[in-house]
Amino acid sequence: MAAIAAILSSIPSSSSSSKFSKYQSHPSVPPPCRVVCRGGSQPPPPVTTDFQFALHDALDSSGINTTHAREARQNFMSQIKRLSSIEREISISINRRVDLAKTALYIAAEDDSLISHSSVALPVDAFIERLDDLSMGFCTNNSSALKSSPEMLLDSLEKFLYVKKGFRRSTMKSRLEPRALYLHSVLTHRSGSAVMLALIYSEILKTLRLWSLLDFDCEIFFPHDNHGLPRGYHKQKSKESDHQHILTSLTLLEKILRNLKEAFWPFQHDHTKSLFLQAAHAADCVDISKTFEGSGAQLASAKAAQHRLDRGVWTSVHFGDMRRALSACERLILLESDPKELRDYSVLLYHCGFYEQSLQYLKLYQEKGSSLQKQASNKLSSLEEDAVEKLMIRLNLISMEEGWSKPSHVRNFLGNNSEPW
Repeated sequence: MAAIAAILSSIPSSSSSSKFSKYQSHPSVPPPCRVVCRGGSQPPPPVTTDFQFALHDALDSSGINTTHAREARQNFMSQIKRLSSIEREISISINRRVDLAKTALYIAAEDDSLISHSSVALPVDAFIERLDDLSMGFCTNNSSALKSSPEMLLDSLEKFLYVKKGFRRSTMKSRLEPRALYLHSVLTHRSGSAVMLALIYSEILKTLRLWSLLDFDCEIFFPHDNHGLPRGYHKQKSKESDHQHILTSLTLLEKILRNLKEAFWPFQHDHTKSLFLQAAHAADCVDISKTFEGSGAQLASAKAAQHRLDRGVWTSVHFGDMRRALSACERLILLESDPKELRDYSVLLYHCGFYEQSLQYLKLYQEKGSSLQKQASNKLSSLEEDAVEKLMIRLNLISMEEGWSKPSHVRNFLGNNSEPW
């Protein structure tokens, strides 16, 4: 903290006339701390990847401008490249190398651009300021709690966040509401998923640490049920069972993207199957005699899903959005945490008619996920690998018979405009 103090002391007194002057009656809160907490707004260095993704190029070919989407993806990549093997396992409450809030906002910025087709990019910096203002608001209104016990400080923080500011967990029954999955929307509407609330909580804790206002080892308890709220606790007084509720930087990003992937997956007719099996079933790559028995309603829903696919309808409110499902898959692949993401991306590309790329990613999955295939012993894993083999056979046949021809409905679903949230 000595380095931070030195930086603060070197800032000219002229900063007192800035927007932070309203906090100067509280000497425990350094007014210009936003300068320390966040870096400048210079563009990130270029990041290269070996993965050749389909989404942005396909949208460009359909006449949709992807400038903002590509910029947001580049910013996302510039953050996750800092995820070393050590950084991946660091708790979100103490992580400093990767700006998780900005990373989450870059995810939102890309999806916003994909769906809204706006000529203006999502204002990431403005929402970063909202997060900083939350931290400042807590400090200026709870100065006595900052000098009290760890338990009282955390209790004051949770009352500030969940009572005074009204942040609450989204009360969805079956599927996550899209608005609860994007950080900028949660900051606006104050209703979000558990992972978004945990991210906001962690950002306040990190700011308190930077300001030398948190002098104990604080951790965040992440709830695994459907109703609990993320809460802080004194780690030195914790139980061993609390450790399984700690979110690491990698786990948080995975949860954000998998929530999006699940919410926008275009095949929602049978929740007893994995996402991949739902898509494989829609492609007739699953032997129905070996799968779980479905009700008449599920079978009718499956037929309706296939009918939507044939007509190029991909943005129904209750039946997913192919563009955002593809973007979630591509970013999960960039995290390089689970080879199964290659397989899931492949089956989406198949439904889009990008057969050559679908085959490439399916082969890549079989190369990288060979150890997983050998360990597959349960019924679900066996069904998935059977479906992979059938999809592989079909793609090879298409390559020989049709020369990678694409169906006419590819343009339709990519160009279909819908409400972004």
